[in-house]
Amino acid sequence: MEKTSREAISLLFLLIFIHFYNVKCQENIINRVSTDSSPSPSREAEFKSGLKKIILSIVFGVLTGLLSAALCAGIVHCVVRYMNRTPILKGPVVFSPKIAPKTVQSALDSENQLLGSSPNGKYYKTALDNGLIIAVKRLEPFETGSPETQSKSVKRRIQQELEMLANLRHRNLMSLRAYVRDSDRFSLVYDYVPTGSLEDAMNRVRENQLQLSWEVRLRIAVGVIKGLQYLHFSCVPRILHYNLKPTNVMLDAEFEPRLADCGLAKLMPNLDRAASGYSAPECFQNCRYTEKSDVFSFGVILGVLLTGRDPMDPFFSEAAGGGSLGRWLRHLQQAGEAREALDKSILGEEVEEDEMLMAVRIAVVCLSDLPADRPSSDELVPMLTQLHSF
Repeated sequence: MEKTSREAISLLFLLIFIHFYNVKCQENIINRVSTDSSPSPSREAEFKSGLKKIILSIVFGVLTGLLSAALCAGIVHCVVRYMNRTPILKGPVVFSPKIAPKTVQSALDSENQLLGSSPNGKYYKTALDNGLIIAVKRLEPFETGSPETQSKSVKRRIQQELEMLANLRHRNLMSLRAYVRDSDRFSLVYDYVPTGSLEDAMNRVRENQLQLSWEVRLRIAVGVIKGLQYLHFSCVPRILHYNLKPTNVMLDAEFEPRLADCGLAKLMPNLDRAASGYSAPECFQNCRYTEKSDVFSFGVILGVLLTGRDPMDPFFSEAAGGGSLGRWLRHLQQAGEAREALDKSILGEEVEEDEMLMAVRIAVVCLSDLPADRPSSDELVPMLTQLHSF
């Protein structure tokens, strides 16, 4: 019994020893694994430092690539702009096969007949060596005191404008046939129109040297508004006239109007339109010019055709409701006395009088003080053509 107890106790101690031995072995294995898998503090610092260097290298590489690409793109853009920049040309630039550059230059150097003048230049009549008669407009010289870079910029802008105008094709626009740039001015070459301008024609009407029927006057008005419609709605980019008045409306032998100097006024810094009587109110109030400003100028022209009066006539400052042609017409229309405004030399048949009274209404709405109240040139074409069959 005692022997059996001793064996049992020995077996128990053996099992306990084996248990504790297994636990110790497991602890040693865990410690080894954890020791092998966890870097030492120095190795961990080296690893983090290397990772930072890799990240910084990638970031700096990306930034350097982006900056280099942007710099290259900027250089290429500047080179392309410089290559595409319109060069400043000297001498004749011809757009018509009927005109030779040498003949234009020789014609400009010879004696020319003065046809008229305006605030931005003078008109001359001259003949080329081939017998073709042309009209030349010599623009006013540039300001000599302006910096060289500014002067070149103005010349380049005028040249670009002229090249664009040379591509316009419409029966109611004057075709630019050529231009010549001298050191300080441009000379524009157009077809010669023997009838002269609408201003010339109306002056002759006032002096009883010319009779213009209502049919002819309406044809002139329709041609002018069709020319504006083409500039405002058919040209890309849109072109504004900026200086529409009778001196810039040329008449051919059949009294078909052609607009001249389209868009040139905005390039003339010294041009004064304030005294012309054809500029819209917003041009002076906030120096803003839109296509509705051209419509206002057309309204004055239509009023001149209807009344026969010059808008600068002192009569308007003394007339009832006057102050301007537009205010006078509006006053008479509201008073039901629009007939009193019509040129007595064109009053005739009852049908024509009705057409003229309707045209007075159109002129009054074109001369509204607010641009939003004026019709567009696209709306005016059917309004006028419906007055008479063209």
